[in-house]
Amino acid sequence: MKINPKTGIDKLIFGMLQKDVEEVYGKPDKISTDEDDNKILQYNKQKIRLTFYEDEGFKLGYLITSNPELLLFDKKIIGRPISEVQKELEAVGWTKWEKEEFDTLENYFNEPNWTIFQAEFDEVVKVEIGAIINDKDEVEWKFKK
Repeated sequence: MKINPKTGIDKLIFGMLQKDVEEVYGKPDKISTDEDDNKILQYNKQKIRLTFYEDEGFKLGYLITSNPELLLFDKKIIGRPISEVQKELEAVGWTKWEKEEFDTLENYFNEPNWTIFQAEFDEVVKVEIGAIINDKDEVEWKFKK
């Protein structure tokens, strides 16, 4: 399962509709809605959660995963020290990081790539990636069908 920066994860591309995702992964294990009426799909085998934004015609706009096979630039992410991951990413231009702390969790946010690495006990445990919002405050949808 590969992160495609600014585009999605694996075969999931920002801008897909639920039916497009189901053509790839089949029916989700769980479907719910959040407080903003966005649709949330969960796939247990892939360890991934997908958010489809209600105000954008239910297009796929956000992904959260803890899949241990997750790759970024051909390197595994989950279970590795966050400092090691950051150092590798800084070598390819991911230099700006915002850090937030919550109890034992730390979030490392890279806004240019709209990616959050969540670490606990100094190891990456989860990755969140969102569709890019441009300077005109518009979402840059990547899926073309």
